[in-house]
This record gives sequence, C-alpha cells and structure tokens, in this order.
Amino acid sequence: MGFHSSVGGAACRNGREHTDQPGSGEKIRRHLLQECNLHMIPRLPTDVFYAGCVKANVLFFEKKPPRADDVLNTYEVWVYGFRTGMHITLKQRPLRLADFIEAYKTDDRSARKETEDGRFKRFPYEELIARDKVNFDITWLKDPALDDADSLLPPEVIAQEIVEDLQAALAEFEAIAEALGGEVKRDVAAEEVIAEA
Repeated sequence: MGFHSSVGGAACRNGREHTDQPGSGEKIRRHLLQECNLHMIPRLPTDVFYAGCVKANVLFFEKKPPRADDVLNTYEVWVYGFRTGMHITLKQRPLRLADFIEAYKTDDRSARKETEDGRFKRFPYEELIARDKVNFDITWLKDPALDDADSLLPPEVIAQEIVEDLQAALAEFEAIAEALGGEVKRDVAAEEVIAEA
C-alpha cells in the first residue's frame, strides 16, 4: 500500500485510521475522488530520491463536506508529469519547479490549462474512476529516450553523476552526524577510489 493510502485515509476520515486490508488502496483512492476534492497529482521523477526507481506521486486534496446537490467534490484532476523524459540528479540536474508552479495556478485553479509540451494534463473524474483499481499512476507522455537509443547518456556520464550524487549525499550525512555531536571517521582509501572515478 502506498504512502497516499495512509495520508489520504487519515485526512479524509477525520483522523480515523484505516486497516491495511487487501483492496484498501483502491478504497482510499475512490474515497479521495468521491468525498474529497482531489485536484492535483504531480508524478515525481524516479531519480528524486537517493534510492533509484522509487516512484512517487504527490496528492493535493481538500476535505470537503458532502454537497447538498449530490455532486462529487472532485470533477477533474490535473496531473503534472515530472517522471517521463526528465533526467534528474541531485547536483547537476536538480528538480526545477518553476513550470509546475506556473501551471498550478494557486490563486485561480479554474485558470489551469494543459501545457503545449503535454506535461500538464487534465483527467476527468469519469476517466479516473474507471481505471483498473482506480490507479493514480497515470502515464500518457511518451519518453523520447526509449525511441532513440543514441540519445541515452554515455555510461561514463551516468557513472560520474552517480559518484557526484553519492558524494553529495555523504557530505550531507557527515554534516548531520557532526551537528549531532558525532565523530565522522573518514575512509581515506574509499575517498581515493571515488576521487579517481
């Protein structure tokens, strides 16, 4: 069960916990669509976390009281595709939010429009509720890298980016350990190997 199940369940049920039963993820997603105003899902890139291949969606929703006219609170959900065709790294290519913030329209969500590059797309309630298990992992963008193997980064560039990301992560953990009063023991041999890479 995903993170959204825990958060969504607690927030939309006035804080009552739900049980981790088979199918409860689908129930939570239905509940979010039917009884909350789920209005935005950014699909985060898999490289945004230290562990690769972690897929995450962020759900923007509001708890709303049931409407007197029996109309659902969610009538559309906007999805922003950070995941497809974007190569994100911690140092060289960090996640940029400017385009997302512009598309989000915090002051007037009714002014949202689909972007020319197709990254920001509107999905009506009917389409989402009809998906298998009301799955929110929506894919619509085509990754150009999958069409053209020549456009993939060379292995040496990928290896260098991994080294830089690991060095940045290590530096952050060392700073945390030192701030907590811990003694950081440097592995000179490992640092020499990394420096040679």
